[in-house]
Amino acid sequence: MSDDAPLALEDRHGVVADHCLDQLFRGARTFSYWAERDVPDTTLYALYDLLKYGPTSANQCPARFLFLKGESKERLKPHLAKGNVDKTMSAPVTAIVAWDTQFHERLPELFPHNPGAKDWFADPDSRGEHGFRNGTLQGAYFILAARALGLDCGPMSGFDNDGVDAEFFASDPERKTWRSNFLCNLGYGVTEKLHPRLPRLSFDDAAKILK
Repeated sequence: MSDDAPLALEDRHGVVADHCLDQLFRGARTFSYWAERDVPDTTLYALYDLLKYGPTSANQCPARFLFLKGESKERLKPHLAKGNVDKTMSAPVTAIVAWDTQFHERLPELFPHNPGAKDWFADPDSRGEHGFRNGTLQGAYFILAARALGLDCGPMSGFDNDGVDAEFFASDPERKTWRSNFLCNLGYGVTEKLHPRLPRLSFDDAAKILK
């Protein structure tokens, strides 16, 4: 089997190597300072080609991603909270993680064994609940995929959603139904300026096992 061949389903229960778990979780951090190093477009394509396989309800795939590089980020600057300006403008890439309010229109393509699934989301309130939830889930896959490819991430709120939507989506026929969820800076982080890792809740504080 070649190195890039997909894992056979029967081999899926092996534990990922410890250094991979460190890269994805234990050693990963949220970055605010960035090395002057470009993120190639090919890496962004590879990022999406990983995250797209994460599960969503009825294979909705409502998340949409707009990658801002170079001068395009100047359009984002007026809509950022003051504390997020420097970290965003210095990042090689800033992704607007969004979701499509009309995601259900693609369900005949994405859920072909039940084309009528589109009608499950005819109600705008239901569509909003499902689209935002599953789009956020895909945003988490986005972060893990980026880390898996050696990128550092700086996910954040702290921006004017309405302003971002008006600036980047409203006037574009292909994106007019998109709505921003959160932003995520991408690049190669500078570790020297990291704060000590903040504490996390223990299993007993955050989880229970019922039998």
